Amino acid sequence: MMNHKIKILVADDHPMLLKGLINELMDQGFNVLEGASNGAQALHTIGSEVPDIAIIDINMPLLNGFEVVNKCKEKGISTRFIILTSYKEKSYILKAKKLNISGYLLKDEPFIEIKRCIQSVLKGEFYASKVFNQIVNTEISPQLEKIKHLSPSERTIVRLIAQNKSSKEIADLLTISHRTVQKHRSNIISKLDLPSDSDALSHWVLINKELLISV
Repeated sequence: MMNHKIKILVADDHPMLLKGLINELMDQGFNVLEGASNGAQALHTIGSEVPDIAIIDINMPLLNGFEVVNKCKEKGISTRFIILTSYKEKSYILKAKKLNISGYLLKDEPFIEIKRCIQSVLKGEFYASKVFNQIVNTEISPQLEKIKHLSPSERTIVRLIAQNKSSKEIADLLTISHRTVQKHRSNIISKLDLPSDSDALSHWVLINKELLISV
């Protein structure tokens, strides 16, 4: 496919990065739309121009990158999205996975990586910075696998723990005995392969909150 037929939008609230990326893409012969410096502007342009690809920052004024992607998907817009960000945190990577984003790149990657990402996305393939796949493989997937082994009752209890509910409050909400809640907690700790001290489960829930929402 010839580059000049590929319509691309870049959205980022950092003027120098936005201009630099637009110039690089234009030098490569892509048909680059006028850049967007906030999420609302990006959403409007994507809705009216329907670019093949939108390269979009997460942290933008008015609407963040994920909100833009979500609204476009709700409207059935066919644009494919590449997230270009500084965020390596698990919660952001999980959100990108849930939104079925086509690419996830870190801002410190060389331009050649953005070009490779665009080429992969145009073929319908997912492309991400190495750190993305590393976090998915070492942090997200193993924990999701453990959560799958929890029974529906145990998942409910874990979600209530995530809402800072005490064992007594959980027992009242689920109309079960305090002893039953404690037994469930013990089983959950065992299935998640956690230490048996009282804080281990609370700590695990805190750092895996987003995972619990996704299953």
